[in-house]
Amino acid sequence: MNVSVNPAMVTTAFELPGYHIVKNFGLVRGIRVRSRSVFGTLGASLQTIVGGNITLFETMCEQTREQALELMMEHAAEHGANAVIGVRYDANEVMQGVTEVIAYGTAVQVERQA
Repeated sequence: MNVSVNPAMVTTAFELPGYHIVKNFGLVRGIRVRSRSVFGTLGASLQTIVGGNITLFETMCEQTREQALELMMEHAAEHGANAVIGVRYDANEVMQGVTEVIAYGTAVQVERQA
């Protein structure tokens, strides 16, 4: 079982209401690289014919973002953090059909304010 930061202590903001930062561990990240399968690409191509959401890619993208976020929270915990602030996502095409998704933020140790 991997140790991870509690998702409730992860935010896109640069502070957590009710807490103050006592230590900054710096940048942490979680990276996932995914490619489309031939079958997924074919299925998604068929979905484009009727229009609307392309659920096959939507599901793959959401799963990849979630995995990148989980890896980032594990990375933060490995540094001794109990929270991550300033969280962002980014995605880049590494090569045709292969995409990197990264979740990154600042790992911090916080304490509840009195």
